[in-house]
Amino acid sequence: MARTVDPMRRELPRWLNAVLIVGTVATVAVMELRRPLRKEREGKLRRNGRNAAFALIAAATVALAEKPAVVPLAHHVQKKGLGAVKLLGLPPWAEVALSVLLLDYMLFIWHVLTHKIPLLWRFHKPHHVDLDLDASTALRFHFGELLLSVPWRAAQVRLIGVSPFALAMWQTLTLMAILFHHSNVRLPHRVERRLCHLIVTPRMHGIHHSVVRGETDSNWSTIFSWPDHLHRTLKLNVLQDSVTIGVAGFQDPAQLTLGKTLGMPFVRQVEVEGPKREVLPVPPTVLAV
Repeated sequence: MARTVDPMRRELPRWLNAVLIVGTVATVAVMELRRPLRKEREGKLRRNGRNAAFALIAAATVALAEKPAVVPLAHHVQKKGLGAVKLLGLPPWAEVALSVLLLDYMLFIWHVLTHKIPLLWRFHKPHHVDLDLDASTALRFHFGELLLSVPWRAAQVRLIGVSPFALAMWQTLTLMAILFHHSNVRLPHRVERRLCHLIVTPRMHGIHHSVVRGETDSNWSTIFSWPDHLHRTLKLNVLQDSVTIGVAGFQDPAQLTLGKTLGMPFVRQVEVEGPKREVLPVPPTVLAV
């Protein structure tokens, strides 16, 4: 008699994962060329090369450090029925949906911590110092930040009770989401005004990458925007043409070579107070043009 394989212990088929990711990259790349949201400040070829190097190092870090720790844990959690969602006895589709929502929420918390805890900010800052914001920035994460996130990722899987299938689904959706919301794409205002109340959009996340501290400390969400709604950290009323991307004190491209950016967390840094902005006479949750 053939042994039945628990479908929740399977991962997404590689071909489907590839289609989703490659399709997102291709779509965003075309839209960035046709409908750019912001003017570029640094040469695209040089930036893309630097960000590609970051991406390769990041991918190697995930493959060597995160995947060997987290994927076996997800199989163990599924086999033993561990974690919060397992206590609810939900049908598989509902368990996956709830797992994705909770994973996304715990990533929201982690994102806030990377800005608030000085040690974590040292390693997250290389992501923010990019002078332009496009899909390549979505892949620009310091290997040190990824190493530090492994215990948090393991805690997500164990506490929630994430199956291998739900974990794979969330990872794919997260990558698609960050490629989209980091992109330099100008969506029709009426479309984005509606979308940003459900998911994170380019204008919404662009505000998070502003040099203005009050704007950086907003819009922390990754896939869905509801955590920012819940915690009242949503800020949309910032004119896009007034947003300067980057970190105060790191506005010179000469400071941002690959070597200097990779070494940034390991040298003494002086935090520079960014500029302030007058509040627009519209509610924070109203998307500005």
